[in-house]
Amino acid sequence: MANSNLTSAKKAKNDEFYTQYSDIQKEIEAYLEYDKDTFKDKVVYCNCDDPFESNFFRYFTLNFKRLKLKQLITTSYKPSPIDETQLVLTGIIEPDEKPIKGRKKTEAKRFIINDVGDYDGDGAFNNNDIAKQLKANKNNEWKTLQGDKDYPAGDFRSKECIELLKQSDIVVTNPPFSLFREYMAQLMAYDKRFLVIGNMNAVTYKEIFPLIKDNKVWIGPSINSGDREFLVPKDYARNKQAVRVDENGNEYLRVNGVRWFTNLDHGHRHQPLSLMTMADNRKFNKKVIKSEMSYKKYDNYDAIEVPFTDAIPNDYDGVMGVPISFLNKYNPDQFEIVGWSRHNEYNMDGGYWNGGKNDATVGGVDVYRRILIKNRKAAE
Repeated sequence: MANSNLTSAKKAKNDEFYTQYSDIQKEIEAYLEYDKDTFKDKVVYCNCDDPFESNFFRYFTLNFKRLKLKQLITTSYKPSPIDETQLVLTGIIEPDEKPIKGRKKTEAKRFIINDVGDYDGDGAFNNNDIAKQLKANKNNEWKTLQGDKDYPAGDFRSKECIELLKQSDIVVTNPPFSLFREYMAQLMAYDKRFLVIGNMNAVTYKEIFPLIKDNKVWIGPSINSGDREFLVPKDYARNKQAVRVDENGNEYLRVNGVRWFTNLDHGHRHQPLSLMTMADNRKFNKKVIKSEMSYKKYDNYDAIEVPFTDAIPNDYDGVMGVPISFLNKYNPDQFEIVGWSRHNEYNMDGGYWNGGKNDATVGGVDVYRRILIKNRKAAE
């Protein structure tokens, strides 16, 4: 679940969290293990990433040739708020451009990387080479974004950014938590492949759950539990107890329930979940033994309660209610998602759970939100 820091970020529209390089690397490598050509000849667009700060930019530039990218496009929303502490691109001078009348000149940037290499000839390739190529506009491009009457420069909803989105093949970024619904809707509207970070509770949104149910969106392979650390701007409104400060004064916030959302295929998605029979679960599964609610029918719906993912039986052919954490191990070849237990959300009949009045209950006791599934093989 989202913690107090994430909730505060959504309320304050202050959700500039900077993803760590190691988390990006681990996730993308999982797709390459499944298909080494996942990014081959693709235009990757990072449309919520200040190139000066973004580890997405850093990862894709340093691995540009290995991934066999065709192009990398990166746009930022506003001037770098953390003083170029994650990625130093030195020596880039603002080009002469006319600002929009009545608006202060912005520093939101658009970077387009077409090629990378040892530009200075020192025998090593690093981000200093990228910076020098950008400064010289050598095979790569950069410019200041202007925005439009509806959205500020660099906003993913602006006309400039939408035009760049149309040119892209795969979008990879950490979008604003407060705009996750709108961001996902845009990706679906333009039929884009994507890999983006969100909170696990986003699967409960009425705009997101139907996409999960219809196998248009699923969970990425590298994060299945726990929390993750994000670099945050120094002026971020935060819970001080949740902040780590490194030796350079950079501040980090831990956020619970972080997941990757994607429509890129990966091998983890096709690994079957190991199951036991209902009888064996009752006999050998300690969680089931301790739970009095396991396998009991809901009071208000024709489905059984399965309170733990590792307690899903292999011999029940009806509908089962499972925790949302099930999605970490969801194999669409093994299971079918048929609905959702939360009121005002979809259920398997396309209406509301119990007329929209209650959540699932067993013996009069409410249970937390449940995803309704069926075991394909048991049903057969």
